Amino acid sequence: MPWFSAVELSESIRRREISCVEVMTSYLERLDAHNPRVNAVVALRDPEELLREAADRDAALAAGERAGWLHGLPFAVKDLAAAAGLPWTEGSPIHARRVADEDEPFVKRIRDAGAIIIGKTNVPEFGLGSQTYNHVYGPTSTPYDTTRTAGGSSGGAAAALALRLLPVADGSDYLGSLRNPAAFCNVLGFRPTYGRIPSPGFVRHPSTVGPMGRTVEDVTALLEVMSGAALPPAAETGRRIAWVGDLGGHLATEPGLLEVCRRALDVFEELGFVVEEAVPDYPFDRLWNTVLTWRWWGMLGAHDELYADPATRARLKPEIVWEIENGLRLTALDIARAEAARTEWYDTALNFFSRYDFVLAPSTQVFPFPVTTPWPAEIAGRPMDSYHRWMETVAPWSMTGMPALGMPAGFDERGLPAGVQLVGRPGADAEVLRLARAYEERTNWVRDRPPPA
Repeated sequence: MPWFSAVELSESIRRREISCVEVMTSYLERLDAHNPRVNAVVALRDPEELLREAADRDAALAAGERAGWLHGLPFAVKDLAAAAGLPWTEGSPIHARRVADEDEPFVKRIRDAGAIIIGKTNVPEFGLGSQTYNHVYGPTSTPYDTTRTAGGSSGGAAAALALRLLPVADGSDYLGSLRNPAAFCNVLGFRPTYGRIPSPGFVRHPSTVGPMGRTVEDVTALLEVMSGAALPPAAETGRRIAWVGDLGGHLATEPGLLEVCRRALDVFEELGFVVEEAVPDYPFDRLWNTVLTWRWWGMLGAHDELYADPATRARLKPEIVWEIENGLRLTALDIARAEAARTEWYDTALNFFSRYDFVLAPSTQVFPFPVTTPWPAEIAGRPMDSYHRWMETVAPWSMTGMPALGMPAGFDERGLPAGVQLVGRPGADAEVLRLARAYEERTNWVRDRPPPA
């Protein structure tokens, strides 16, 4: 059963060809056998309680009641989000004993659609860094080489999907946290148009939650649950794709990575698209400085109280301290200039999309690296000047709020996966997913290249 897609599994439950208890039993057995390899699912609830909830779902079906398409499917929530009654640590020892009182809105939608919340998926501390490790639960590995990281911050979700420990999963993304782990684990992670899934707050910071899965159909179905609305039908688009690669040499990339990603271009050409190498005309060093300012501002607002208390400050990982201390040095003028620069970049990106219908870019700049390495200090001899500079490839599209799907591109000679991100115009979520499904039908990377053993 774990080898079914989530939609297939849902349909089998709906038709009562298999029971919710059978599904839960199968996934619990698989978690017991394989989760220790990667440490993807954490805070797993008592199996007997989960089986009782599954039996209740079966009883509801027998009475003609079906909550939604997730009815009876096991689901683990990313540990950055609150799920009532479950630990909510955010990967921080400061919150190691915290339990959520209520669901976040998108989690409530998932629960209301019939999912059985079985636990949480692992994250970096407070979601910072595209490497999932923390001092509460430990690190998470990619199942393609358990000595290497699953990426992050949705690393637990991606590794669980790749190992068929979950049917679908939620994630979130500021600087690639849906797209990077999808690449490192050969699955899918979708960053929807900003606002597609409602989130708290008035200022449009780049972070958003989104769905992850093993098929585009699963990702689309979960997106509709998380957003609380059906996607509109995909509109017709042109057939021009821009491959931005390493942004004209601006990005450092691990040898061999671009070659793997370029294989995706052939697939789109086979689908009838014109693929051209093109880069938006914008100073990307300036854009990165804008990213840093927005990041410092957002982190300052989220974690300044923990920093202000010497007792909790001493328990924060260095990357968070670095973010907050830079935030404390910001002036109102710095933020005003960053806001203006972000608008300028958005206008540039919109102009780029007047010539191209989609953008294709690498999801990462490196292959999965050792799980004991906090972050790559250099790439191809070029030093990285921050803990997230090695993920700069995702930053331009995060700053626009445009939809971006991280999807598999293939493997290198070591068997390590790489991914590409397919980006669309604002609001073109359905168009991105439709094209991705055509790509999926040609490649079938997730289906045909499961993890070893």
